[in-house]
Amino acid sequence: MALKKYKPMTAGTRWKIGNAYAELTTDIPEKSLLEPVKKSGGRNVQGRRSMRYIGGGHKQHYRIIDFKRDKHSIPATVKSIEYDPNRSAFIALLNYADGEKRYILAPQGLQVGATVLSGPDAAPEVGNALVLKNMPLGTVVHNIELQPGKGGAIARSAGTYAQLSNKEEKYAVLKMPSGELRKVLITCAATVGTVSNSDHALQSIGKAGANRWRGIKPRNRGVAMNPVDHPMGGGEGKSSGGHPRSRTGKYAKGLKTRKPHKSSDKLIISRKNGKKL
Repeated sequence: MALKKYKPMTAGTRWKIGNAYAELTTDIPEKSLLEPVKKSGGRNVQGRRSMRYIGGGHKQHYRIIDFKRDKHSIPATVKSIEYDPNRSAFIALLNYADGEKRYILAPQGLQVGATVLSGPDAAPEVGNALVLKNMPLGTVVHNIELQPGKGGAIARSAGTYAQLSNKEEKYAVLKMPSGELRKVLITCAATVGTVSNSDHALQSIGKAGANRWRGIKPRNRGVAMNPVDHPMGGGEGKSSGGHPRSRTGKYAKGLKTRKPHKSSDKLIISRKNGKKL
């Protein structure tokens, strides 16, 4: 991926680092795979604001992504690599041999004209989807299922991946993007490769207005509010609000929020800090 540094012609471009979109091959999406997106402005069915700091934003269409990759043993040709406003990764349009078209998350290095396959016949090559038990140890994967047939749920954002480190009877051990070691059923499917747009985290939007285009309104700090509005509000001058906490009073910055005795605890070998649960 290539980044684009802007000349400081305006205040908004002085710090802007954008995406050159060098990998993209078209800016016209496949019409049959689009769905409308209705913006809520953070309002619920009663018209009352239930989520703050949401509103506006550019009009968008949702791209229907095939996270299941359940079209087995039918080769597909990559027709284009496209931008998706709903996610940080790029997407690839596949043309299957039987005429069907589907979008998938584009892996890093996937080129237009390449052939990809899913199912038990697929080789562990970039863009192919197969179950973990058919992959060699050390394979880098993304779009990983947590339940067989449910569709990929892990490692779907730009530049993320997990690595297959071991196989134990009915479980495969994966090193997650966070560093966590976790067991996943060996019959779960995943796609080989790293998710595209790996330099996404290095971008700088340059100005506050770019967040308004994304539908994100300015976020007010708790310490700048009144005591009636936030637990950290009030005080004389720039006094701090004590221990950081949420609007509802729950501690932030360090408090563990994972539910104790969660059913998936037995599948986690070690957390990202190397400690067991």
